Amino acid sequence: MIKTAGELITKAQKEIDCVNPVEAKTLFDNSNDAVIIDVRENKNFDESSLEDSINIPRGLLEMLIEKNCQNSETLILTHCAGGGRASLAALTLKEMGYTNVYAITATFEEIKKEFD
Repeated sequence: MIKTAGELITKAQKEIDCVNPVEAKTLFDNSNDAVIIDVRENKNFDESSLEDSINIPRGLLEMLIEKNCQNSETLILTHCAGGGRASLAALTLKEMGYTNVYAITATFEEIKKEFD
């Protein structure tokens, strides 16, 4: 049976830690070495991004994460435009061995409002 993107996202969100923008900002502010990963495409990141974020499109995450985060216990917050790709990215990072990963499940506008 073929699974839809929505089904994969729902499954991922049951296996990861999801936070809203307020919770994410609190985690970020209370961490000394947090990494915010914007998993949107480069074009979207270039148009608008969070000040402290790095752009690693979801399709390149496995190849580029180690360059930006070598410590498996570093706080990692993933975000995208609506929470779906961030959730899938967080699951991937968890499966890779990162232990302190959260997906921000909100729209980019809601996230940007909280972080700016």
